[in-house]
Amino acid sequence: MTIPFGATITDKSHVDIWLRRAQAAILNPDIPSEQFHKKTITELRSLNSPRSLKFSRNVVSVSIEDPDATDLSFVDLPGLMQNEEQEVIDLVRDLVVTYTKRQNTIILTTIPMSDDMENQQSVRLAKEADPEGERTIGILTKPDTLGEGAISAKKRWLDVIEGREHRLKHGYYCVRLPDDSQRASRLSRAALHKLAAEYFETTSPWSDVTERGRFGIPGFVLDISVLLIKHIEKVLPQLKLDAERLLTTCLERIAALPAPLTTDPQIEVLGRISAFSDAFKGTVSGTSSDKSLAQRNRALYALFKRDIRGTAPDFRPFHPPEEYEPFDDLEREKTLSERDPNVQTMGVYQVRKTIKESIAWELPNNIPYEAKTRLISQSTCLWTAPAERCLSAANDVLDEVIEGLIEVHFGRFKVLQNLIVGLIQKDIEKCKSQAHIAVKENLEIEFTPKYTQNTHYLQSLREKWLCRYKMGRRKAQEYKLPARAQKYKPPAKTPGYGHPTKVKEHKLPAKVQEYKLPADNAPSMECQWDDFLEENQPSQPPPVIYSHFQPVPSRPVESSPESLALDYLSRAGYKGLSIDDLARLLPLDEFEDELIVMADVRAYFQVAYKRIIDHIPLTIEHSLHQALAERLSASLLQGLLADAASRGDFAGRMKELVSEDPAIAVKRDNLQAERSSLLDIRRKLMNFT
Repeated sequence: MTIPFGATITDKSHVDIWLRRAQAAILNPDIPSEQFHKKTITELRSLNSPRSLKFSRNVVSVSIEDPDATDLSFVDLPGLMQNEEQEVIDLVRDLVVTYTKRQNTIILTTIPMSDDMENQQSVRLAKEADPEGERTIGILTKPDTLGEGAISAKKRWLDVIEGREHRLKHGYYCVRLPDDSQRASRLSRAALHKLAAEYFETTSPWSDVTERGRFGIPGFVLDISVLLIKHIEKVLPQLKLDAERLLTTCLERIAALPAPLTTDPQIEVLGRISAFSDAFKGTVSGTSSDKSLAQRNRALYALFKRDIRGTAPDFRPFHPPEEYEPFDDLEREKTLSERDPNVQTMGVYQVRKTIKESIAWELPNNIPYEAKTRLISQSTCLWTAPAERCLSAANDVLDEVIEGLIEVHFGRFKVLQNLIVGLIQKDIEKCKSQAHIAVKENLEIEFTPKYTQNTHYLQSLREKWLCRYKMGRRKAQEYKLPARAQKYKPPAKTPGYGHPTKVKEHKLPAKVQEYKLPADNAPSMECQWDDFLEENQPSQPPPVIYSHFQPVPSRPVESSPESLALDYLSRAGYKGLSIDDLARLLPLDEFEDELIVMADVRAYFQVAYKRIIDHIPLTIEHSLHQALAERLSASLLQGLLADAASRGDFAGRMKELVSEDPAIAVKRDNLQAERSSLLDIRRKLMNFT
């Protein structure tokens, strides 16, 4: 970035002081640059701040306008040093390397003749940047520092000039610059060149050199001009390609900027609000090309469904229940991938205790209804946290979607964007509050009363769960966990709840793995269940299977005792029976009442579960997203009119709202200037001969 420093200089006598001022400003970045504009040379020399830099990567750039001058850039780099802090040494070295490695530069390595040639780091760095020497020229300075007695030194430098030592492809030039007294005399350029020429013509051994063009600035300028032309001709094709590439990039950046506003400000503001409202409606309904809101919310609702299912009662019809595998599903092979850590594992004695605590004035043989409602409530009371998590996550998604749409439709006009953000935030917070109330009301509906009209489904589930529990007790040994698994007690709070956990696989002893009929040769009745949990969804994580338990292999249906029993009953006239009906032939269990309570509670949970996993997502969609989409356009227009009315100038306020971002205007102007410069460069390159 270029920062202007001072006014245009038209008097060359002012160049020196302004260069010193600019250099001081760069080396003192903590001081405003304007404070250096009027400092004298004495003040600049006395400037001794402990925070002053010794060197900087920033440069003093002097643009010289001369119709007769060649269009070149001359970079004066600091001299390499050794007796400084390592940080300063590295900085200067890095500056030299950065500039000399550019292939379109001519390297002029300045070598004071008061030093030894072998100690010149600049020569070594020049060779590293230009191994072939195509771009390197040696400039020998301060020949007058070699006195009459320095015969050996003069001989060595003469060998360098005449190409016998330290050869360079383009050789060396020896120049004598004016000393302080000569500069103070303000001699003309021609006079200074004449003094230098007289020195080289009268001073031995320089006066004895045949190739006189190697001495003085005029000869150097003449030769380097020829070298520059050759170098330009060599790199001209690449320069043309670079110019075209830069011009193409510049035009693309200009095209990427929004065009200056040409429509009426009022039409522009109203049109953008309308387009924004329509875009949000399409996003909510899923009819626009942007499906992110619907897709992200569907994923949230799937997690909510999983979390609600994880609150299912954990009834195990045994004692103690922890020593047996869970009854997570009507099908034994299916288990919960996630279980809420607050769900209590309950066996027959825990259920019996709940029944006894609920007895009031019921007649004998009547199970207290309160026992069932208490057990149901133990699960439904856990639904609040998943519902609130789901709503909170949906709120976050909504905020991100709204933020993105605002940036798309209003980002160009920052004043209008800030106004819209303030107006829409009120509507968003109101809809969020209404959605929270609606979700809470839906949850309260599930708390009391415990009711359903889906009695057919409830009764079907009750019978299947009762059969499942009864058959489990009949074959308790098959559900017994290995001793190692029995000792495991789940923590009160499961870290990482919501993520699948792999369980190490164990094998049961061979005697448990074998399939055996009961000792009394009673038929083994295995119930086959409907898959009503619909859990086989690819988007869900793999379930945690109690892989240490090896299920008892089932006999083929056609040869099972149950199938034979049904066949004989059918022949006897008892037609239309299923395997579930055979469970009714079992004798009453001592925990019959407890099993009935388990079946009733588990069946009702499933009915309520199917309700809540739909009601909460639909409530969020209706009370939050759809409600906001319906009111958004009218609310924004009302807010816009109120804002304009408060300022008293509607047209002026509309113009202010769509005023262009100053940064964009500056960027457009800079790119247009860059475009003009590149077009001029391209024209010059095309005309170069």
